[in-house]
Amino acid sequence: MTTSRLLPGRGPLRLLALAQLSNSVGDGAYYVTSALYFTHVVGLAPAKIGLGLTAAWAVGSVVGVPLGRFADRRGPRGTAVLLALATGAAVASFLVVRGFVPFVAAALVYATAQSGLAAARQALLAGLVGAAERTGALAHLQSTLNAGLAVGAVLGGVALHQGTRTAYLSVFALDAAAFAVCAAVLWRLPAVAPVAAGGGERLAVLRDRPYVAVALLNTVLLLRMPLLSLGVPLWLTERTQAPAWLVSALFVLNTLGVMAFQVRTARSVSGIPTAVRAVRRSGVLMLVSCAVFALSALDAGAWAAGGILVAGSVVLLAAEMLQSAGSWQLGFDLAPAGRIGEYQGLFGTGVTVARTLGPLVLTALLVEWGTPGWLVLGGMILAASYAMGPAARWAQRSAGTTGTAGTAGTAGAVGRAVSGPSGG
Repeated sequence: MTTSRLLPGRGPLRLLALAQLSNSVGDGAYYVTSALYFTHVVGLAPAKIGLGLTAAWAVGSVVGVPLGRFADRRGPRGTAVLLALATGAAVASFLVVRGFVPFVAAALVYATAQSGLAAARQALLAGLVGAAERTGALAHLQSTLNAGLAVGAVLGGVALHQGTRTAYLSVFALDAAAFAVCAAVLWRLPAVAPVAAGGGERLAVLRDRPYVAVALLNTVLLLRMPLLSLGVPLWLTERTQAPAWLVSALFVLNTLGVMAFQVRTARSVSGIPTAVRAVRRSGVLMLVSCAVFALSALDAGAWAAGGILVAGSVVLLAAEMLQSAGSWQLGFDLAPAGRIGEYQGLFGTGVTVARTLGPLVLTALLVEWGTPGWLVLGGMILAASYAMGPAARWAQRSAGTTGTAGTAGTAGAVGRAVSGPSGG
């Protein structure tokens, strides 16, 4: 993977990718070390960590919508910069947290700022990139995200290997600094003029039942997110004869696959009809992937189990990339041009909900139920993928949009972009 393929050409999109890269490196290091940091350094019980993080992300998922609305009304660039700095400050506060209540307070700020930052960046993207190029742009950003997470995970692995307090603190300091760099890069982007206040109801997305239905279905599709981080590792160690180190190899396979093929996959999605087809195909592949994973429990030896798990992971990779490309297109094209941040705030809650409830669902289905649980999971995702077509058409009829919804509105948004610091 060359830099030219990973990063887009010079301009606003490259700066967005660099901002994504900077904070994802910090996040990658944070993700692999945070659990042990909070238990070994801070001294919190695992149950309290889980409770605190669940509460924090539950609040974050709720406030994502009003923060997205704030980005629409006050300007997405400035809002994104402030929320990136707030996220960095929250991470930095973890360095001095030594009790449960301060931990929950810091986690609330972290989850709230992260949720709002995601919505604000989507609104910023919509104001700087035309509708026809959005899905490809998001594919570039996803590839950059995976590259940053991979680098960060390596750095976090070094800290885990050392296992010292200083090593853990260095990782958290790195994450806080990464968000400061992210804020500085975002500030170099052209400013997108805020949408004039006064039109429409406050938080209208919550009353937009067709769009809410699309967002809920997307949340079901996103249950695939905790598979490689939780579902497959638990299944592999509890139900198969495959070696435990394969967990890491499957994660690396997925990360490199997204980096190499997400942009290419996204080229097949150019409007609502192609997005619906991509989501439907992803549902079929998810059912196939789940069935293949279930076969790995057969008593056929370690090598056979490992091969089956690799095959299932490859199919999962294809399903993930199609689902991502299709959902990105739908999330943007079905949203009113003047409310991108607000609508993306709701759409983005699917990620938070999947990460919060996904572990509970996957543990119950896969670890407790076994092979039938895999088939139930695949069937749920397949059903949601096929329901996405009628839901998207309902949303189109409700909004009076066409198969290339949002193009005109986005052109207006781009026209409203005002000059800001030149970038890259």
